[in-house]
Amino acid sequence: MTIHKEGYTSIAIAGLLYVLLSYLTFTFVSADLPVLAWIIFVLLTAFFLFIVSFFRIPKRAMTFEAKSVIAPADGKVVVIEEMTDVEYFHDRRLQVSIFMSPANVHVNRSPVDGKILYSKYHKGKYLVAWDPKSSTENERHSVVIDGPGGPLLVKQIAGAVARRIVNYLKAGQEVKQNSELGFIKFGSRVDILLPPGTPVNVRIGDIVQGGVTVIARYP
Repeated sequence: MTIHKEGYTSIAIAGLLYVLLSYLTFTFVSADLPVLAWIIFVLLTAFFLFIVSFFRIPKRAMTFEAKSVIAPADGKVVVIEEMTDVEYFHDRRLQVSIFMSPANVHVNRSPVDGKILYSKYHKGKYLVAWDPKSSTENERHSVVIDGPGGPLLVKQIAGAVARRIVNYLKAGQEVKQNSELGFIKFGSRVDILLPPGTPVNVRIGDIVQGGVTVIARYP
């Protein structure tokens, strides 16, 4: 396991606060309330370990299949439905949405090989990630990848807790399947918009792994 570069600053700040608050706890609380001091210390330790784990990149055997769409994120499949895309395609698309809890790995990956046709950040609200309106009203970053089965759109969506979306892709860039697409801090959602009729390999409620789980296979 390694730590993602997006976490270096956050972990450093959390580490400094952890040391400072632990010192203050055992200096001013421990003498009169030793049990309380240890409770505070355990909570501080748990919080620091959570921050570290949030930015983890576990070692995985990635799935590479040219005609398949691989999960761009860890999480739970919460939506599989046809919808009308008003941002890029302006037609019907098959949407697959993955909800990422704060406990999930938050690296986002390219689901296919291809060329970036579109990359755009949108300011927005911070509705809970499972709200249907979050796809079009929340802060988000959309990229369109022209892959083996045609263009697909991957949308990073901020949630009620997530307040920072990082995206590394620019229009004209070539990407490889499972290469890093970006990072979303502290829970959110990722949508994939596929051509209608694309055979989907997952069901609502399934738990998927980014870079591993096959979301769909092109005919």
